[in-house]
Formats: sequence, structure tokens, C-alpha cells
Amino acid sequence: MLIYHRITSIEDRYFGPLHKLLQTIFPPEEVLAYELWREPLEDPTIHVYVAIHEGEVVGSTEYRYYPELRVAMTDFTIIGKPSLGIGRFLLRNRERDLVKLAEASGTTPIGMFAEVYDPYRAADHSFGGVSPMNPYVRREVLSHIGYKRINVGYVHPSWDHEGQAVAELDLCFLPQDEELTAIDAALVATFLEGYYSALPNKPAEWVSMMDHIRASDKLELLPL
Repeated sequence: MLIYHRITSIEDRYFGPLHKLLQTIFPPEEVLAYELWREPLEDPTIHVYVAIHEGEVVGSTEYRYYPELRVAMTDFTIIGKPSLGIGRFLLRNRERDLVKLAEASGTTPIGMFAEVYDPYRAADHSFGGVSPMNPYVRREVLSHIGYKRINVGYVHPSWDHEGQAVAELDLCFLPQDEELTAIDAALVATFLEGYYSALPNKPAEWVSMMDHIRASDKLELLPL
């Protein structure tokens, strides 16, 4: 049996195992330092949940909902062990929680953002050696769910606060309207400005990308 448990403090006994799992799965530039998690976890708008199986953290997802933009963001979804149904468990619980968040804010969501590695460009495909986290698998899962790739050369600032540009990813969007073929560039710009406001060191590549987005009207949504 899997348990869906929210973590709101680095003092939570499951946070240490979660952070270790993050370090196992993701490259160093994608993982926020242990102590720097204190403030985000205490932010009520940031939802970090772990899947617990027999007392062990075997998966996790982080997400947030922006009622003023009517969009959500899946920060990450990680699976630590195969054949436990962890991916589906996290997906369904996240969906139910986001419905509650939208209803509580009196808004109707228009979609959800997510970032995903492009394994056809990425040099390292290992991701901790956990098969379900293989970038090819993860990308196809997002495609099955309904995510589309936003047509922009995407980079983001590294989460290690070093100000490096993390490339080889795509910014994706899961529209409520499956027939949607483009997204307002202003929405993307506003979302990214807010989402990465916690990182003061922005690489030149990110600044250039943001200038391009702001100068656009619409951005195409392409198959993933």
C-alpha cells in the first residue's frame, strides 16, 4: 500500500530520504541544497508529497497552482522503484489535489506546465540508473498524458545558484483544451518570471530567451 504524505519542513523524517532520492535521480545542478529547502517547504503554495511504501520513500512529486494565471506547474515527479504503480499513484493524487486548489481559489485551470529532458540532445541518460526515470520513458509518459512542447529554445537557471544555463530540456504545457495549438507568450513570460524569481543569478541565455518570448504574441504547441 502506498501512502501520499505532504512534507512541509526539512525536520520531517521523510525529507532526508527524499533529498537523497533527488540526488540519486537528478544531476547536481538540478537539486537545491538541503538547507535551502527550508523556506520553500514552509511556503503553503508549494506542494511537496512523497509516496511511502512500507516506511520507505519510493517516489515524490512537487507542484503548485497559480490562481491568478489559472495554470499549474509540476516541478518534478520521481519514481524510485519499478513495479509498484508509483507513477499512476502520484499522478492521480496530484490531479485530485489540484482540483481542490482550483476550486478553493474560485478559478478554472487552463493547463499545467512541466519541464522535461530531451534525450535526443542530452548527453547523460542515466538518471540514477532507475529505469522508470529514463528520459525516453519520462518524455513518452508526458506525451501520453497530453503534454505538448512549447516551441521555444529553452534554458533555465541552475538550481545550485551558480547561474549556469541548464539546456537540453523542453518547456511543455498540458492544455485543458486538447485542440489548442498555441499559447499566449505573455502567459509563458509571466509564469517563468515568477517561477524563477527565487534564483537571483540568471544566465545570459535565459535573459535572451525571455526577451524573445516577451517579443512574441503566441508560441506554438507542438507534439512531444
